[in-house]
Amino acid sequence: MPTAIIADDERLMRDQLRMRLGQVWPELEIIGEAKNGDEAIELVDQMKPDFTFLDIRMPGKTGMEAATVIGAKSHIVFVTAYDAYAVEAFERGAVDYVLKPPEQERLQITVDRLKTRLSKPAADVNASVTAMLSQLAEKITAPKPQYLQWIQASIGQDLRMIPVEEILFFRSDEKYTCVQTERYEALIRKPVRDLAEELDPALFWQIHRATLVNVNAIEGVTRDIRGRHLVMIKGKPDKLEVSRSFLHLFKQM
Repeated sequence: MPTAIIADDERLMRDQLRMRLGQVWPELEIIGEAKNGDEAIELVDQMKPDFTFLDIRMPGKTGMEAATVIGAKSHIVFVTAYDAYAVEAFERGAVDYVLKPPEQERLQITVDRLKTRLSKPAADVNASVTAMLSQLAEKITAPKPQYLQWIQASIGQDLRMIPVEEILFFRSDEKYTCVQTERYEALIRKPVRDLAEELDPALFWQIHRATLVNVNAIEGVTRDIRGRHLVMIKGKPDKLEVSRSFLHLFKQM
């Protein structure tokens, strides 16, 4: 049975990749997970997996740095969100790649490639591949963006500065976006599509084209008589609809 480890500093991304791999390659056994490049190197030495899925940008050693240490001990598969920058380079290289978020159709292509490599020795991340990947370094290793910490919102005739961690959810209509906290409701003109790019995706999940929810405010998920999935909010009667394209966020709940 083929084996693999997954290295990514975001637990949600590790869970999603594990789930998707289970769907397209059920025979593959995930025997370990790492939160950074240093842990990945240790796991490879201890567990000797056939494949190592490495997020390119992680704290400590990056995925690229870890790959050069792992060398030919395991087949390397890079995990990246930078499709426009990475695909062409990886297509020509000696490594495989998975795009974030992992989609079943694209992941199947990667898995088909990996199966052909099982009977072959793992390729070292040689100088040419390292040089090719270094062209992406400025984009890939750039500091993570600074997310919004405060929202300026209207309550009647007053303006308030609301810390984002106090916001339970955002919900837009055609003109305004409702900002719901535990104690009050406020309004802003910025649409959810813009907020989704400016808020920390680890704190706020987009569950609908018009809705963002604070993950810490989620009590659970239920279904109504029409079969729709609804997010329940702690301490509130509100139930927020989850559109089909965002249901994957709750597969592990």
